[in-house]
Amino acid sequence: MNERWTEVLQFLAGVVPPGPATVVVDGTDAQTTAVADRLTDALRAAGRPCHRVPGSTSGGALDAASSSGGAVAVADGPEWRARPPRGGWRVVVWLRTSRHRHAADGSRGESADVVVDLQDPEWPVVRHVDTRLADVHRWYVTESRAFFGAKAATWDAKFGADLPAYAAAVERAGLPEGGTVADVGCGTGRALPALRAAVGPAGAVLGTDLTPQMLAVAREPARAAGAALVLGDARRLPLAAATVDAVFAAGLVTHLPDPDAGLRELARVTRPAGRLVLFHPSGRAALAARQGRVLRPDEPLAEGPLAGATGRAGWELIRYEDAPGHFFALATRR
Repeated sequence: MNERWTEVLQFLAGVVPPGPATVVVDGTDAQTTAVADRLTDALRAAGRPCHRVPGSTSGGALDAASSSGGAVAVADGPEWRARPPRGGWRVVVWLRTSRHRHAADGSRGESADVVVDLQDPEWPVVRHVDTRLADVHRWYVTESRAFFGAKAATWDAKFGADLPAYAAAVERAGLPEGGTVADVGCGTGRALPALRAAVGPAGAVLGTDLTPQMLAVAREPARAAGAALVLGDARRLPLAAATVDAVFAAGLVTHLPDPDAGLRELARVTRPAGRLVLFHPSGRAALAARQGRVLRPDEPLAEGPLAGATGRAGWELIRYEDAPGHFFALATRR
């Protein structure tokens, strides 16, 4: 077990509520048993009495484990999850992998208390934790950096074909020549050249990202575009209020633990009548299929919820496109 696994398992053990608790590790892959075994070891190492429930769901094994001296009972697999103990599961851990491509899998993942991304089995990353288990500040920055940092070096090789789509999105946005634009969540800097072309030599371009490894890759495109780079959290941007004329955010909102709060922060740094561009080089349906989740009408980027969230945050949504080949939304600061 590598250091990253140790970090994730210690975190999972730490979010299990004190006292008697029942935990199930769910997923459609063989990892569920191994992760449940490791989580049991981590709980014991943390000083928690813990009982590993047998694989069979017969014979009331879970209820027996819960009442026989093991303050925490750990089970695994969809069969156990479908047969919760009295009072229900205290913690449901979902292991998300690239094999989850069916609606049933997606719905099970969306209702879990903790989601661990296992697309790379050697590099697990916590992607969601219910707020009743842990405050977002306890895990969001560390896990986001773990997720994107490991992908930074190969990001452009994998997604380099998206560059024309970025340029087209910037052109459609109608950004002001001579203005100041911030690429929030700039990643490897794929939008920076197009943003420079939009605002011209008299404008200013700033790229911010949470992940140092992403900014390291972005240095060359930033230098070529005459753009500044800043390490920063999109939830607390290192910018004064009303200092930019436009915000470009590609794939950002769905990665924020509180999209409404994120939109308010983007509004805070934007001048009145400034623009917000939300973009992704895949439409919502294609992205959901790629991530193995169910596309729902109440998601943050669905048209109704997005119009409501932008309105509450001080924006007016004026354009919305959710096409198979791209997602594009444009809002103005009130």
